[in-house]
Amino acid sequence: MTNAQTQFRFRHTVGERTFGFKSLAELMAKATPARSGDRLAGVAAETAEERAIAQMTLADVPLKLFLEEVVVPYEDDEITRLIIDEHDKLAFAPISHLTVGGFRDWLLSDMATPAMLEKVRDGITPEMAAAVSKIMRNQDLILVAKKCHVKTAFRNTIGLPGHLSTRLQPNHPTDDLTGIAASILDGLMYANGDAVIGINPATDNVAQACRLMKMMDEVIQHYEIPTQSCVLTHVTNTIECIEQGAPVDLVFQSIGGTQATNDSFGFNLATLAEAREAALSLKRGTVGDNVMYFETGQGSALSANAHHNVDQQTCEARAYAVARKFKPLLVNTVVGFIGPEYLFDGKEITRAGLEDHFCAKLLGLPMGCDVCYTNHAQADQNDMDNLMTLLAVAGCTFIMGIPGSDDIMLNYQTTSFHDAMYVRQALGLTPAPEFDQWLKHTNIFNDDQFTLNHQVPSAFEKSLKRMLGGQ
Repeated sequence: MTNAQTQFRFRHTVGERTFGFKSLAELMAKATPARSGDRLAGVAAETAEERAIAQMTLADVPLKLFLEEVVVPYEDDEITRLIIDEHDKLAFAPISHLTVGGFRDWLLSDMATPAMLEKVRDGITPEMAAAVSKIMRNQDLILVAKKCHVKTAFRNTIGLPGHLSTRLQPNHPTDDLTGIAASILDGLMYANGDAVIGINPATDNVAQACRLMKMMDEVIQHYEIPTQSCVLTHVTNTIECIEQGAPVDLVFQSIGGTQATNDSFGFNLATLAEAREAALSLKRGTVGDNVMYFETGQGSALSANAHHNVDQQTCEARAYAVARKFKPLLVNTVVGFIGPEYLFDGKEITRAGLEDHFCAKLLGLPMGCDVCYTNHAQADQNDMDNLMTLLAVAGCTFIMGIPGSDDIMLNYQTTSFHDAMYVRQALGLTPAPEFDQWLKHTNIFNDDQFTLNHQVPSAFEKSLKRMLGGQ
């Protein structure tokens, strides 16, 4: 063995060849299934052989090591401090003797029941979840995620087994209220919107956010819809909206897995704590008090040059520590949104979506997915159909509902109102129970719960006629 090889922290010998990895972060990066973002960052395995050796080496790493060797320095990063300082040793005890490979075997075993997974979740760090995902096949990720039950509530109950919720996303390129309202009613008539009615504003400022919040609140109150609304503006804007008396249901923020990423987004953990307390003070929830909504996505840390030479999937999992801290109603990965520089094609997008969903559910988050891609990625709607179906089998909390699958404001391709109907019918899934009852009460659903009433519900008829000029 050469002097250089003796400096390696982790080694694996195959025949007469020894492969070495200098740190836990390097080992995890090399063990990650291939994706363009890690190649762009220069941290990916150079060959399939090196990746396989790294995965075998990673399988032998004790879980306890993740509490001793951090991938981002403790003194430089408040998320690392959050992960280490709030780690639950008692919850970790049942799995503390395992290696990463042993952890995979345990997760797939009958011992890892939904109740047991809930018991240990606070003892699992994001890096442990990321590590075990790297040595799992897609079917492993699906099977374990399906056993992770995470329930949250605000005006309805999200995440119950046998249910699939949707975010109704009525974005408009000019924030035209009539166009947004028409999309909302269209989505409701396709049984979309129980997770949230959430708008990405084209003009992102406090005044516009308040205007959109008031409009959505009027729709929800007028039709007595058991759901919640959200304007996906910056968290500091939402705090100002609350101070101005706007009807805020959920506080939104995009989050990343390193402090430097979140600094680039313009917030820190203290900002999120302030926002959560402000939203809780409004007491607008009827069946629960989960008031936060977070979005994530592999590649965000790298795009901000804030990844610390950590692979993008591990950075993504670390974002879930931030989300878990603030007890959100909803979290979703916008899995293909950043572009092919990070996830090149349909295969990479599919793998990333299953990884993100698995890691988040294992850590106790109400995880959904924006099953999407940009127009310059090597992907199409069939790839999205496949991922959407796999995620629904895995117990995904919610997906997106957008008119025609095409977000005309953000200019990317995602899932439509009728896509949600397809997957619910194919797998026998229903919306959140309170929303399901509302759908029947308004005659949007027929009695069988899975098919739509093709007549326009009388409750919506006047509104639609007014929007369409009396036609």
